[in-house]
Amino acid sequence: MTGSTDFGRDPEAQKQAEDALLNSRMARIGQKIVVLSGKGGVGKSTVSAALAVALARAGNTVGLMDVDVHGPSIPRLLGLDGKTPDMDLGVMLPVPWSDTLKVMSLGFLLNDKYAATIWRGPAKAGVIRQFLQDVEWGALDYLVVDCPPGTGDEPLSVMQLLGPDAAAVIVTSPQAVAIDDVRRSVGFCTTLGNPVLGLVENMSGFTCPTCSTVSDVFGSGGGEALAAEVGIPFLGRIPLAQEVMASGEAGAALADLPPEHPVARALAHMVERTRLYSGGLALQNRPARPA
Repeated sequence: MTGSTDFGRDPEAQKQAEDALLNSRMARIGQKIVVLSGKGGVGKSTVSAALAVALARAGNTVGLMDVDVHGPSIPRLLGLDGKTPDMDLGVMLPVPWSDTLKVMSLGFLLNDKYAATIWRGPAKAGVIRQFLQDVEWGALDYLVVDCPPGTGDEPLSVMQLLGPDAAAVIVTSPQAVAIDDVRRSVGFCTTLGNPVLGLVENMSGFTCPTCSTVSDVFGSGGGEALAAEVGIPFLGRIPLAQEVMASGEAGAALADLPPEHPVARALAHMVERTRLYSGGLALQNRPARPA
């Protein structure tokens, strides 16, 4: 990936130039929302994509950055498989999903679908920095960052590069085995000093498409209980539905569900609460460290 920095400089001057470029890019971004989960398979990328699309459709200028190095899902979820970023004077341009939503993912740069990305921590941190520093995001109302599960290299690099005002949306499913891991994501934000906008309980109940019976496949209420335990807002429950899978496979990011659909109503509630808290309340929502 070709950056816009001058690598002929001495190391200290190069570092200063890179920091200045990163700071100038980030100064043009309003709210920075990092979607986290300590547990894999809870639908974090689906929530990230749906949040970014909803914010963009509400009239905001939005960037969506996928920093899952080993399993980038955002290109498929948004129907952007096979797209590649354009270059302009050595600067990479994010891939447009719409006039108001720009997307960047390592998935756009992988030509071989069978090739594994085998990188150690410094390489991951390097590409994340380049996505922030050397991609021309322009002026954004929101930057949504989809992180891989856990509290390792990628989430840590994102939070450190975005700074203390980057706020987290934490995603969990209701069952205890997920809550145990997601609790550590809250501790991660506490340790770094970043605010938490709130917690989303995904896969919360399944409505049978034929008989309308609601089954709590993974239990219910675990996410809301965790939010109350650590003192952060609860952003709502998103139920399971066949349309969620179909929408992701079709690259629609849940954007085309009818507004009366239970998932659409839950997403609208989640997005509205996220906008509310990111509009000035985020710094009040730093989770309390348990006594």
